[in-house]
Amino acid sequence: MTLLTILVSFTILGLVMLLFFNSNWKHEKRAALTKNATSVADMVTHGTAPDSSGGTKIDREALEQFLPALCRINSSDILITDNKGNIMVSGQGVDGTINVSRQVPKDIMKRALAGSYDDETLLGGIYAMPYYVIGMPVKANASSGGQTIGAVFASVAVHSLTEYRKDIFRMFLFAACAAFAVGFCMVWVFSYNMVRPLRMMADAARSFGEGNFSKRVPVTSRDEIGELAVAFNHMAESLATSEYTRRNFIANVSHELKTPMTTIAGFIDGILDGTIPPEKQKHYLRIVSQEVKRLSRLVHTMLDLSHIDNGELKLHPARFDITNTVLTTMLNFEKQIESKRIEVQGLDETHPAFVDGDPDLLHQVIYNLVENAVKFTNPGGYIRVNVREESARTTVTIRNSGEGIASEELGQIFGRFYKTDKSRSKDRAGMGLGLYIVRTIVQQHGGEITARSELGKYSEFSFWLPREIPQQGEKLPTTTVCAQVVEPSRQAYQKGKNAKPAPENKKKENSDSASDAPKEKDGKDGTK
Repeated sequence: MTLLTILVSFTILGLVMLLFFNSNWKHEKRAALTKNATSVADMVTHGTAPDSSGGTKIDREALEQFLPALCRINSSDILITDNKGNIMVSGQGVDGTINVSRQVPKDIMKRALAGSYDDETLLGGIYAMPYYVIGMPVKANASSGGQTIGAVFASVAVHSLTEYRKDIFRMFLFAACAAFAVGFCMVWVFSYNMVRPLRMMADAARSFGEGNFSKRVPVTSRDEIGELAVAFNHMAESLATSEYTRRNFIANVSHELKTPMTTIAGFIDGILDGTIPPEKQKHYLRIVSQEVKRLSRLVHTMLDLSHIDNGELKLHPARFDITNTVLTTMLNFEKQIESKRIEVQGLDETHPAFVDGDPDLLHQVIYNLVENAVKFTNPGGYIRVNVREESARTTVTIRNSGEGIASEELGQIFGRFYKTDKSRSKDRAGMGLGLYIVRTIVQQHGGEITARSELGKYSEFSFWLPREIPQQGEKLPTTTVCAQVVEPSRQAYQKGKNAKPAPENKKKENSDSASDAPKEKDGKDGTK
């Protein structure tokens, strides 16, 4: 297709060039012939003299010497005729092939005597082949009366234009062939360089379809193909990461399902076959109940993920105090905080901060971030909470001391199924979905969440929300902030590091998923 385009372009260019040169040839010849005819007419006029019969005679001898030389120089012919069209003087052309016995046709003479003649003609048989002829009148000088005494015709053979066209065509054909050959080579090289990475991408895509995500496309340029290759490699890395996390997720889910189901089956069988005595059955039934709740949390987390993937995560916005949500969530982890002697900072600096948003979904966000902070804070460490209002948005920041997160993992922690605690020593119940769901909820509210960390020192998660969500003129409901709940929650964490550790009890395992938030008083799950 490219070669055809080049060929058509050269053809059109050739036609335009031929038309241009043809027009230019005629223009130049017309100007040259007009100049010659004018010069000869002036020469004749100045050489006229009255004859004995009362007429006018011309200097025929001088003209017969001058005209042949002029014709040879200009590759043209010049004729001088009387008023009837009879040839008086001729330059005899370049090759002398004219019939001087012939008369110039009357219609041509009429036009020439009237002012000018300009056309291709045989000039009434004077020429054996077509000539391009310019004609104009010749007048006697003033002393001879100044009347028109004849005409002068300057002409050039039309076949010279044909030769000119052939020369131009040969030059164009040579240039076109050379340009076509060079263009063909350039197009072939360009096409090869362009198609080669595309073929490599196609091969890599086929490998991806077979489950092999290790292939990469070399980036050999900085043009659009190079950018496509870079994007393709990024996609391959994302697919490889997704495949890796998917396999880890399957392993994690298999483990999460296997452990409680094995426990449940073992204890139920023990009760049924009498292995567990009646006085201990209630204790083991409590364990079974805890494992069932773990399975329920797993199912809810998977449902949340399904809703997100299907675009079914709907907001039910209301105006509420997000500071109160932070404080009440911290209160839920009071026992864990006291047992690890964690100092909670920033609560005395908090103040009510009202935002528009879905209270239940944002409770999931805060619950997940606080749970992770408590889980990964070192014993005797700190958790710092900050709620900051700005002109157009509200920012919530939760920082905890501890091991921190490696810099290479910060860009991945919000991905699906990603777990920083690969050993599962601290996050045994987590599946790596919590922060992914958290980010989705925050973005659904028009905000964003970021993470910062320094290994061995701290981890910090900060998200911001717009102060208001456009509601098409509808006034949002406002949830009531209860001071009797907020104030005790502030006071509960002023104990600092001097808080006494709580008695060692078997703790309820919490998933890092945002759907692990506490159930509401009516017994329904806290997720939407």
